[in-house]
Amino acid sequence: MRRLQNPRRTSGNALLLALCASLGAAPAFAQQGSHQGSHRPVAARAPAAQQSAAPQPAEQGEQFADGIAAIVNKDVITLREVRQAAQEAVVDLQRRKIAVPDNETLQRQVLQRLIMERLERQEADRLGIRVDNTQVDQAITMVANRNKLSVDQLRAEVQKSGVAWEEYRRTLRDEIRLDRLRQRTVDSGIIITDADIDAFLKDQARGGGQFGGAGGAPSAPAAAQAAPQAAGPVSLTLAQILVRVPEGSSPEAIAALRKKAEDLLARARKGEDFASLAAAGSDGPEALQGGQMGSRPLDGWPDLFIRAVGNLPAGQVSDLVQSGNGFHILKVVARSGGGAAPQGAQQPAAPGGQFAASTQASQGPVRVTQTHARHILIKTSAVMTDQQARERLEQVRQRIVSGSTTFEAMARQYSQDATAPQGGDLGWTNPGEMVPTFEAAMNALQPNEISQPVQSPFGWHLIQVLERREQDVTDEMQRMQARQILFERRAAPAFEDWLENLRGQAYIDNRLEKRETIEQRYR
Repeated sequence: MRRLQNPRRTSGNALLLALCASLGAAPAFAQQGSHQGSHRPVAARAPAAQQSAAPQPAEQGEQFADGIAAIVNKDVITLREVRQAAQEAVVDLQRRKIAVPDNETLQRQVLQRLIMERLERQEADRLGIRVDNTQVDQAITMVANRNKLSVDQLRAEVQKSGVAWEEYRRTLRDEIRLDRLRQRTVDSGIIITDADIDAFLKDQARGGGQFGGAGGAPSAPAAAQAAPQAAGPVSLTLAQILVRVPEGSSPEAIAALRKKAEDLLARARKGEDFASLAAAGSDGPEALQGGQMGSRPLDGWPDLFIRAVGNLPAGQVSDLVQSGNGFHILKVVARSGGGAAPQGAQQPAAPGGQFAASTQASQGPVRVTQTHARHILIKTSAVMTDQQARERLEQVRQRIVSGSTTFEAMARQYSQDATAPQGGDLGWTNPGEMVPTFEAAMNALQPNEISQPVQSPFGWHLIQVLERREQDVTDEMQRMQARQILFERRAAPAFEDWLENLRGQAYIDNRLEKRETIEQRYR
């Protein structure tokens, strides 16, 4: 079983997402979202002692003369920031051909997004998560390579889409920081057991996408059932309108919010533009992107969404979906692979069926080069900077190389990973199982060679390769893919809950919201 703090690949490809989002295509893994790791706006719950009565109209001039839109803990968001972000949002909405909501709605949406971004940045700073220009450059190179482009070609494509290159770099920096924040705060707490994987694989067999054993062909009935999936795994691009239900809402309030969601659903089904409805009426973090949540394999979406849209063809809208977050209206923006979904199909899609079929497609054994390695991890924090962590590992490396101590002893003494008691031993790892920066450094080492300090989203590492071998990993690969699917299903909702708790514990004084309430009261 994989250890919690190992530098395993644990989240979706946020880097590829950044390219797709900038080029106007659907993001690959949501923003971190995607859900899907998405940010869920929740009502600010400031400590009672810090909440003050709403000012009367006579106080308005004094209240807003300072130009403050909101206070987030000790940070200030100015009205100027809101106006500037709103102007950028208008340009983006127009580029996407989405109707711009009225100014009051637009500013409210923008401010909610700024508040969430400020909270994320504060927490990342507290945990010592920083992204410098070198790391952004490395990410851009990775994005370009994965899209078979040079960096110059990538830049040209981004600018052609109407996005300034500096804005793209800033967005990518934020994506990297948010991905690392999720890895640091949530991923380590998600445990996928062998029993979970066994149950998942049994579901594949019941759903008609049997694995059939290493190198074995499926039975005739299974092959017939898998035939519609011949075009490959199903991938869905989804958009949503979310009507949020604040925690502790009364039955009357919930009924009113359901009525609002039902009205939005009726308008969407009558043919109104879904993206414009989302921009004006959704409480989701992706509202100003027309509700776009991104693209991912069907199995990568939460079970609740799979049941709602598993068989919907592109362009169709789901029934109302209720979750702990509120009421969702989902639209299938695009569907690829697995053949077209049958019109009017009623049965829910078997979770993971297309995953099993795609894994089954390679009939022969899967042979890979496995690496047996160990590492020492030093995490960064408010009291341990990147430079300090690197310098400490350089000193540790010098002691090991000089022969005055052993790698295992230094790992037990200094490593902040769960493998420390085992001398940092990671066991045998498969290609693609580690985060890219760690794996690239590991692959460059010869047996018994020790790396220079290597940075990953988890901190700084020293790596030593012990040995390599060729191995048939057909069964293990199936289990690893199943583990990844189960992880992604759980990680997104867990991160949403974490963000909601983060906001619930923060002091947020939304003065723009107070002003709107006052104005409505005295109209």
